[in-house]
Amino acid sequence: MFGRSFWGLTSPWSEMERLRREMNRLFASFPTISGARIAPGYPAMNVWMNEEGAVVTAELPGIDPEKLDIAVVENTLTLSGERKPLELAEGDVYHRRERGYGKFTRSFQLPFNVEANNVQAVYEKGVLRITLPRAEADKPRKIAVKAA
Repeated sequence: MFGRSFWGLTSPWSEMERLRREMNRLFASFPTISGARIAPGYPAMNVWMNEEGAVVTAELPGIDPEKLDIAVVENTLTLSGERKPLELAEGDVYHRRERGYGKFTRSFQLPFNVEANNVQAVYEKGVLRITLPRAEADKPRKIAVKAA
């Protein structure tokens, strides 16, 4: 009953199934975080943490580090800036253009408050490294147990 009809035409059900398979294939190409599908963001960022704080690295080739904005409010880091398009010489035409340009903003929350006055940012070889120290009040404390 499904598939081709008596007259050789495709049934609407098989077309819907084909569309479902194509949509599943498309969404399977996006990365996941904790099982939830997300579209990749710009810039690509890595974050790792320890008891002292967090370190964030962001790939930002071709960006003027003087024009980056980094803001930290309590436990939220926001990175924003703009990548300018490459100016071509008169008569030059792109053969292939994959690198995007324009304004960008990335924000995310850390599981602790940050000591905003001690945040450090270093830009080297197209990679921005942000060190975010944990606020003293949010650092884990070792509690001594006294014998009774």
